[in-house]
Amino acid sequence: MEEKKKKSIGFNIIKSDPTEGHGGFGVGALSLDNVSPVIIDVDAGEAVIDVGAMHARSVVEKGIKFLKTKEEVPNAKPYWLVWVTIDRKQEGPYYAGVTACEMTVDREIRRGYKSLPEHVNRMDKSIKRHIIVDHMDSRSKGILTEFLKNHDAGMWERSEEKLKTDLQG
Repeated sequence: MEEKKKKSIGFNIIKSDPTEGHGGFGVGALSLDNVSPVIIDVDAGEAVIDVGAMHARSVVEKGIKFLKTKEEVPNAKPYWLVWVTIDRKQEGPYYAGVTACEMTVDREIRRGYKSLPEHVNRMDKSIKRHIIVDHMDSRSKGILTEFLKNHDAGMWERSEEKLKTDLQG
């Protein structure tokens, strides 16, 4: 039997602005073209891009009923959903917006915790080029740092100092 190879998914790359120059409908609208969701599995110590998270359909979220409080899911495994927005400067592309949202999942009972309004608001903040990662635990910050560096060292180097310093703690 032939082994299936894992399909490597990269970040959404910047496209040209379809509204550029004409000043008509859609000008000023936010675009999801440059946003990618990264899921951090804290226990496993790994991060992956899972585009299914754009619609709350990531591998981690599928088949899970999300409850309103963490206390309702005491044995849940910790995850982070990190919205990463790519932008371009003269020197090249960089990580422009990086915002993290907490999520916990207990596969055994098919229950989890996440705040949907927080996830939506953080995606919006990422699109608007905010960095919100200082509330993450240090292990998760390390996982995210390594993931972003390994994905593209140049984009990491061109990123704002705030991202690098907020991920150091």
